[in-house]
Amino acid sequence: MNRLVLAICVLLGILCSNVKADERIKSMQQRAALVNSMLDDKLTTVLPQLMRKQGIDMWVLISREYNEDPVLKTMLPSTWLSARRRTILVLFDPGEGKPLQRFAVARYAVDSLFSKAWDKEMQPDQWQRLVELIKQKAPTKIGINKSEHFALADGMTATEYEAFTAALPADYAKRLVSAEYLAINWLETRTALEMAHYPTLIAIGHDVIAEAFSNAVITPGTTTTNDVVWWLRDKSKSLGLENWFHPSVSIQRASAEKFDHLVAFSDRPETQIIQPGDLVHMDFGLTYLRLNSDQQQHAYVLREGETDAPAYLRQALANANRLQDIFTANFKVGRSGNEVLSMSRQQAIEEGIKPSIYTHPLGYHGHAAGTTLGMWDSQGGVPVQGDYPLQPNTAYSIELNAATFVPEWGKEIRIMLEENAFFDGDRVNYMDGRQTEFHLISSRPHAE
Repeated sequence: MNRLVLAICVLLGILCSNVKADERIKSMQQRAALVNSMLDDKLTTVLPQLMRKQGIDMWVLISREYNEDPVLKTMLPSTWLSARRRTILVLFDPGEGKPLQRFAVARYAVDSLFSKAWDKEMQPDQWQRLVELIKQKAPTKIGINKSEHFALADGMTATEYEAFTAALPADYAKRLVSAEYLAINWLETRTALEMAHYPTLIAIGHDVIAEAFSNAVITPGTTTTNDVVWWLRDKSKSLGLENWFHPSVSIQRASAEKFDHLVAFSDRPETQIIQPGDLVHMDFGLTYLRLNSDQQQHAYVLREGETDAPAYLRQALANANRLQDIFTANFKVGRSGNEVLSMSRQQAIEEGIKPSIYTHPLGYHGHAAGTTLGMWDSQGGVPVQGDYPLQPNTAYSIELNAATFVPEWGKEIRIMLEENAFFDGDRVNYMDGRQTEFHLISSRPHAE
């Protein structure tokens, strides 16, 4: 081996030794074991209560491969990345404090989480085997995932419904009921075991945002918003994590351009060069352990001679933080999203804050099941989804913005914040704190 090759190998060895995996992120095998543990715990300790609360003693979930019911997908073991052939899960509550019975009327055993309840060689007809099991258990109410208003609770396809009801005797067909509220309860409820790990994901997201909003990634006058977006995608992959939506990075600055909701939420320009004096906004989310993060924060690019963001921008951030406080203080079990939205907007306006609130539940999905607390284009409330009452042990992406007129820029700016929190039934707690100060980016990174 010549000296040049040796030198390159040594250098590569040094570089590789400096690249350390994030010790908070578990290996794929460890994740699989943890996902199964969390699922088994939830099926055992939470689901029986939810079924009794909704008065449903049998829940039937049916999916075909690659066309999964969103609820069924959350119940599959970690090594099942999709349903297989037609997968039918049956959950039965025998009552009298007895454990929930879990069956899989499926060609393959669904790990150890569900008991295999169909032998094709003994009974070739899968639908008839399902009917036999239903007759054996004789449920009073059979819940199926059909819902007009809640997409995540509407997972049974028309084809599966028609085949199921065609096979079901009339006496049992009369017992079919919508399981929409049971499905929502299942999806929205966070367990103690889940919450032991959820804050780690939120902290990782905050760390990635902090790195992105630094001179390690951004060189003012050169780096574009799109450069940062793709750095976020690459960074997520390097950590062994996935993004559940494409990140966005946008700029507000001292220019004639006015804030536009439609542009801000759906039609951001792909590329702008980040300059000193810019207020830079990021929307970023990760998926880990079947849970999701959804975070928005801001950075300020320092001008020559500045050591902090201008006072008028700091005040704008303080206004948004105050709006967060008003909003989360109004969370109360049984209170609807529309009620919380209305109360919070009224109080904020009385305090001189111009609010826009569009908060959503968070969990197995980024825009998850539960009550809707405003939409950016529905500040008067959201029919049906916004009428659903708040439940304890639920997680939310506290998403909102406060508008502040900045005379120095001659226009109104929006501080758009999104932080992830847990509602225990008494109060809302941020899982890893919230942004109260801007990330600061030097305009002359190489001079430091």
